[in-house]
Amino acid sequence: MQFAYTILYVSNVAASLAHYEAAYGFTTRFLHESGTYGELDTGATTLGFAALELGEMNLPGGVESPNRERLPFPSEIAFATPDVDSAYQRAVAAGAISVTPPKLKPWGQTVAYVRDIDGHLVELCTPIG
Repeated sequence: MQFAYTILYVSNVAASLAHYEAAYGFTTRFLHESGTYGELDTGATTLGFAALELGEMNLPGGVESPNRERLPFPSEIAFATPDVDSAYQRAVAAGAISVTPPKLKPWGQTVAYVRDIDGHLVELCTPIG
């Protein structure tokens, strides 16, 4: 078994790809001509974005719509960087919502939390070890 990818269901795939490019510095690897699915070039594990209508098509009952006004889903994606402060500032400047500014944790890791344009929780952290 190998962890292959994470897919976030979003209201607008192209807008999410653009947000992640501006906020976190990734580049778009693929955007389907239908605009309903896209992927970022994130390294060994792919981060994909699917339109809400694909959730409705693929899953009985669809998926819950992301909403920046509600509490975040009980999951997060994390991006490791040696400079959490700069990454946090860049993300907020690109439209991410600040949840928790960078803090040094007791185990020595610096961690910040933001929410993307659909409200998904994103952790920005220094690498462990």
